[in-house]
Amino acid sequence: MLNVISLEQAQAMLKEKFQIKTDTELLELSDCAGRTLAEDIESAEFVPDFSRSTVDGYAVRAADTFGCSEAIPAMLKLKGEVLMGQSAAFSLGAGECAAVPTGGALPAGADAMVMLEYAEDFGGGTIAVQKPSAPGAHIIFRGDDVKAGQKVLKRGCQIQPKDIGALAAMGVCRVPVFKKPKVAVLSTGNEIVSAETKCLSVGQMRDVNGPMLASAVASAGGEPLYFGIVKDEPELLKKALIEASSAADMVLISGGSSVGARDAAALVLGELGKLLFHGLALKPGKPTLAAELGGKPVLGLPGHPVAAYFIFSLLVRPLLFSMLCAESQPRTLAAVCQTAIPSNHGREECVAVRCENGVAVPVIGKSGLITTLAGADGYIRIPRDAEGIARGESVTVYLF
Repeated sequence: MLNVISLEQAQAMLKEKFQIKTDTELLELSDCAGRTLAEDIESAEFVPDFSRSTVDGYAVRAADTFGCSEAIPAMLKLKGEVLMGQSAAFSLGAGECAAVPTGGALPAGADAMVMLEYAEDFGGGTIAVQKPSAPGAHIIFRGDDVKAGQKVLKRGCQIQPKDIGALAAMGVCRVPVFKKPKVAVLSTGNEIVSAETKCLSVGQMRDVNGPMLASAVASAGGEPLYFGIVKDEPELLKKALIEASSAADMVLISGGSSVGARDAAALVLGELGKLLFHGLALKPGKPTLAAELGGKPVLGLPGHPVAAYFIFSLLVRPLLFSMLCAESQPRTLAAVCQTAIPSNHGREECVAVRCENGVAVPVIGKSGLITTLAGADGYIRIPRDAEGIARGESVTVYLF
């Protein structure tokens, strides 16, 4: 029998035991999308570094246009023209204006723009403005986007394509990021064969968890190292674990964690390192185990794909985020449950759901059926002391 602990106890134990941080590296701007930022980024300059127009028209002193109309236009003297990519070599005084294109720099003294369609060139250097303009109209002022010394990106954030644009605007071309934690992935079981196997014999199953977990590691910011399939033989597993822990920062074992006669994971890990726990008060995922091997975390995930994916989401992903100093708060969605879900197992239960217009629709299936995950957007958690969820009850959906 397994001596189970709660999910919260397991999460706290892993967080306390493995306070591991990865090293950092500098990457070119074009290579850092999706990586985790290792330092706060502050701007060394103003963005933009000059006040510029957002329309084609005339730069003016707003006060010179107050009260004007088509019947009584404001008559301004054209002081000059500002060309794109150049600064204005002059400033505006009272009663003066300047022709400025979209994106062009404003001359000193100007505090507003008048759109071209609200002005008329009378010739001889006279511009008639037919609509008043307020101070700041159609202008992006120096530093409106970013001010010098302003913190723009926080340490621990995952760099998105939109952030690349901000970094480029500030002239940041080499970005400090955390190195990807290396995560070894092993699949165990005498019945497991490569996903490339074309013709299966009776009793054989293609390796679902290996590719799935490797992909999940990559999506969480890690670097997966797939060590293939290991038979349920203690010596083979021991050799594989030694090699995997030497090459990686974390090891994931899929299968071999239950209490069957030929399951060797707990036995081998107890010999090689220290077994931290074996068994969770959780459905699915009861046979989950965790161990320390050479100061590195080893997680034994259930062989059933749905259970393995839940445990990855609940235990492995937060641990990876911790190694990257990244925020690990799950994305959630408020919804109401479409149907009643009974749950009186004496353990917390996770139920896969899909979301339809604010309604959580349970995706019912057994833990060995991978298509249960394929049709789900996330999951809801039912506390171990609850008897289930009533139809129409408000729930929190944890998004995958």
